[in-house]
Amino acid sequence: MLKKLKIKFIIVMMTIVTILLGAGFVCIMRLTQQNMERESIQMMQSLTKEGGKRPPNVPPKKKDNKMVLPIFTIAVGREHELSAFGDDFYDLSDEAFLQSLMEYAESDEDQVGIIKQYDLRFYKSQSPKSYHVVFADISAEKAMLKSLAKNALLIGIIAYAMLFLISILLAEWMTKPVETAWNEQKQFIADASHELKTPLTVIMTNAEMLCDDVYSETQRQGCNQNILSMSKRMRGLVENLLNLARMDGGIAQNEFTSVDFSKLVLDCILPFEPLFFEQNLELQTAVSDDISVHGDAVQLKQMVDILLDNALKYADENSTVNVTLTKAADCCELSVASKGAELSKADCKNIFKRFYRVDKARNDGGSYGLGLSIADSVVRKHNGKIRAESKDHINTFLVSFPPKR
Repeated sequence: MLKKLKIKFIIVMMTIVTILLGAGFVCIMRLTQQNMERESIQMMQSLTKEGGKRPPNVPPKKKDNKMVLPIFTIAVGREHELSAFGDDFYDLSDEAFLQSLMEYAESDEDQVGIIKQYDLRFYKSQSPKSYHVVFADISAEKAMLKSLAKNALLIGIIAYAMLFLISILLAEWMTKPVETAWNEQKQFIADASHELKTPLTVIMTNAEMLCDDVYSETQRQGCNQNILSMSKRMRGLVENLLNLARMDGGIAQNEFTSVDFSKLVLDCILPFEPLFFEQNLELQTAVSDDISVHGDAVQLKQMVDILLDNALKYADENSTVNVTLTKAADCCELSVASKGAELSKADCKNIFKRFYRVDKARNDGGSYGLGLSIADSVVRKHNGKIRAESKDHINTFLVSFPPKR
């Protein structure tokens, strides 16, 4: 899919480039041709005002080390005799040549035209006293346009090749987020399938045991408990997945109000105190008073619970967990720090990804690897920031929110 997307992007880019380059070169050629034609006609008009002689301001053309101008005039006398004058670029003594030129010019109804056979442009001028036709050579114009077309084609090929390479790089750059999202989605599906596979296997095994008469009533009750326990685990996993899907899709019902964040944190800590005591952990709190944020109280409570539960699971035995809430000028910050296995920089960054576990082999049956991902989604929904730091075996999770306005 990604390969096809890159190819389509390159095709679209190169189609646009082809249209733009083609239109640009056509415009340049057309404008150059029009400018040369206009200058030639202006020169011919100025020549008619001088009675057919070359005016002083017209630049001559060099030929065989002689400065000549490829322009001449044929005048028609009262007796329809032809007389030609101009520079010696053409043989003006050939009456048959002059007669054929006049026939071509007079057969054209327009005042200005081109005789392709001789590469000449003519301009007819008639007055009550005289009638003459000025002829100008256009071979130089054609040669210049031909040279311009060759140069434009060469530049176009080089530019096309360079833009093709750039479009390939742009395709890689543009599809990189899509590739990342696609890989994360595949990994998410694989992880979710793995998390669901284990409880399903346990449920199926225990269900098969219930159908076997070999097992006693006590063993059957154990099977029932196992099925119930795994069903609750699966329900919790599915609920967390649905919660994440709602947050990602922006369809979660958010009731943002002014929340007393200080009181909310203390209320969250209270039920965790006996749990920390049972785990031989000391819980120290430093929560500043009167800190309020604008948000959803339910989601904020869920986020604080996740951080406390994470510290409860992974803190070293007989260590201290510190929970602090402070207020600064531009934000309020919640910190949950505990002593445990030190996290690497990669772990501190990836720990908020779904189903990510620092210890891949560890699975206590109560963790889905989704808690910190849910906490990250809640924080982002409240325009806050969450990060993890690890130093000297102290792992700290920091959450900052903008102050309530």
